Amino acid sequence: MENNQIYLKTDDNKIINEKYIRWVRKISECLEVCTKSIGCGGIGDIHKICKLNNLDSYDKLNKHFT
Repeated sequence: MENNQIYLKTDDNKIINEKYIRWVRKISECLEVCTKSIGCGGIGDIHKICKLNNLDSYDKLNKHFT
């Protein structure tokens, strides 16, 4: 197994593989992440990663916004 994959923890205690991220939207101190190949829009489709709850995961994604 390769160890170069990056996993991120979401606020709802789910782990997502960075490889499957389709888009990220920054809203204040939180990031909304879509991992569905057909896009997100329904309830429960979008994962939330907030700075207050998951600093490490937030920092890994937020670096792309600065």
